[in-house]
Amino acid sequence: YGLSVPKQSSDTYLMFSLGDLFSRLMKEDPSTVKGAETLMLGEMLTLPQNFGNIFLGETFSSYISVHNDSSQVVKDILVKADLQTSSQRLNLSASNSAVAELKPECCIDDVIHHEVKEIGTHILVCAVSYTTQTGEKLYFRKFFKFQVLKPLDVKTKFYNAETDEVFLEAQIQNITSSPMFMEKVSLEPSLMYNVSELNTVTSGERGESTFGKMSYLQPMDTRQYLYCLKPKPEFAEKAGVIKGVTVIGKLDIVWKTNLGERGRLQTSQLQRMAPGYGDVRLSLESIPDTVNLEEPFDITCKITNCSERTMDLVLEMCNTSSIHWCGVSGRQLGKLSPSSSLFLPLKLLCSVQGLQSISGLRLTDTFLKRTYEYDDIAQVCVVVTVVKLSIL
Repeated sequence: YGLSVPKQSSDTYLMFSLGDLFSRLMKEDPSTVKGAETLMLGEMLTLPQNFGNIFLGETFSSYISVHNDSSQVVKDILVKADLQTSSQRLNLSASNSAVAELKPECCIDDVIHHEVKEIGTHILVCAVSYTTQTGEKLYFRKFFKFQVLKPLDVKTKFYNAETDEVFLEAQIQNITSSPMFMEKVSLEPSLMYNVSELNTVTSGERGESTFGKMSYLQPMDTRQYLYCLKPKPEFAEKAGVIKGVTVIGKLDIVWKTNLGERGRLQTSQLQRMAPGYGDVRLSLESIPDTVNLEEPFDITCKITNCSERTMDLVLEMCNTSSIHWCGVSGRQLGKLSPSSSLFLPLKLLCSVQGLQSISGLRLTDTFLKRTYEYDDIAQVCVVVTVVKLSIL
């Protein structure tokens, strides 16, 4: 008899291509056990962390089953599950009512959940009380101990800009023994600020994460997240209010472990050191990026009264070796009430080429005879003007 080999169908090719794709994805997945692709085991078949530990911010889940091993019917069965921590005792039972009866070889099942919010030793206390056919009331308990560990180490740094903007750098380190999928890291600002994330790069119409497509954070690895906070318009003009603001907001961190278990942590309110503006604050509002050598250019400064009293200000302009102010020095600016501001247009020129620092402004309060000097207000790049001459 002759045997003919059938042609491979498209389904066979599809099966081979899906198998190659599955194997390649497992090799690239940092959460998969090394070499597991040769056994065709997915990460769903990888054993999770030991029951002995759970991490802060995760949800503790437990399946409780009470089984009647005897040959008699028991009555008035009450199952109670409590979670004992170092500071409190929580009742996790879904129902506190007793079951009328439990026949032989039957079970009472319950599933409990609790979001872990404390670090340290936790004890699950399962207590069962019931009544036998003879009317005897019996009671027993079982204890299950586990540790709650800290999953992340969070460090923050604040940078105060020349304006009222605040930059927050958050360093997040995975201190567990397994990779984490970082689902979300966001900053919830306080009521006085608006926040913008600086962790994406705009590419076309979409923004790509600066950490790439793989959002896994390997054990002991650290990521740095950056945020910019700006005062809301209704608070930006109140210099005294912004000056005393120390509360910035709190970080909200969401992650997933190997088996898709979600964890979430929120930091306490982050606080910074209030910037020391002094009584009078001078900030730069506008300045050219590049100016020509020995050609006058304009800048605009903002003067804000950060004190609680009215000031009568006089402006003095002092030339330096490279900066020359244009205008009358010693002119009166008038009275400035508390928390109010004025915009001051000024003209100057530079006599030295290169990157120059603008300095030499001095404000004097005639009421208290107090002088405030301002150096290194800004920097400007000075270039030589190129003039083309044509010979006729």
